[in-house]
Amino acid sequence: MNKKIAVLPGDGIGPEVTAVAVNALQRVAEKFNHTFTFEEGLVGACAIDATGNPFPEETLHLCQSADAILFGAIGHPKYDNDPTAPVRPEQGLLAMRKALGLFANIRPVNTFKVLADASPLKREIVEGVDFVVFRELTGGSYFGAKGRSEDRNSAYDTCTYTRDEIARITELAFTAAAKRRKKVTLVDKANVMETSRLWREVVQQYAANFPDIELELMFVDNAAMALIQNPRRFDVILTENMFGDILTDEASVITGSLGMLPSASVGSKVALYEPIHGSYPQAAGKNIANPMAAVLSAATLLETSFDLMAEGQALRNAVEEALNNGFVTVDINPTHHLGTREVGEKICSFV
Repeated sequence: MNKKIAVLPGDGIGPEVTAVAVNALQRVAEKFNHTFTFEEGLVGACAIDATGNPFPEETLHLCQSADAILFGAIGHPKYDNDPTAPVRPEQGLLAMRKALGLFANIRPVNTFKVLADASPLKREIVEGVDFVVFRELTGGSYFGAKGRSEDRNSAYDTCTYTRDEIARITELAFTAAAKRRKKVTLVDKANVMETSRLWREVVQQYAANFPDIELELMFVDNAAMALIQNPRRFDVILTENMFGDILTDEASVITGSLGMLPSASVGSKVALYEPIHGSYPQAAGKNIANPMAAVLSAATLLETSFDLMAEGQALRNAVEEALNNGFVTVDINPTHHLGTREVGEKICSFV
């Protein structure tokens, strides 16, 4: 198989963990007789510094010509700490999602037995956790009309959704649930928000066609508590953009490390794969970032975009082998650990 992968390392630790994922993909290609071509593009703060645009046209064209996208992270303190900055790295991420039609972010949350004691939650709560979050990615308050008054003393962010936007990600969530434990939990705030009431209406109408799949309705504040009290109760969580953003970061703590969770952003065209941990600028260049989420994102890329199931499983097995042998970064074991590159080398050796 011959495939082109657009590589967008981005900011902070993005280049370091993405480099490990690329090396792992190259090792898979060698082992399974594939050819993967990698081409890098700029996005985020580094793109602003180079071009003034957080998502340059050249990067858009690169993504459109690729078979899949491997993405690192976006964000830099000089923009995070300046609320008046006219151009921000995150604008590049939103522009990329919109331009590429990436309307669904899929985040699996699984716990590894060897990391059960690394979680801040009790072992009996986190063991066996296995659910996936379907977060709508191109609607809601992140993309609605927003602004400030002339005197700068008031501001607004408009949350807007259409029936079609809700229906298309609902279909993905129910398709996934049918292959899992046949349960979908819709998370909203329908007691307060009109958009949430539209979500309930659309999802309940869709669910009526699938009587074998249980539909649970849950307010977001209750869901936030349930994720900590009993995360095993969830199978597929379906939710809007901002709620999904917050809940998936909360859920990531269950695993014991933010550096363990991959994600996929999919739509009607090319799909994008990224670790969920963000740019973590404090660790940039120090060779301490956990690359496993980036490698697991690469595994998801192989399975989802290329239908290479054995190849994806080879990467997953390699990550688990590294964990079981204690070849981990400082976030997992503060006493006995390796660097980012060294963990990557161990993973590649296990492929």
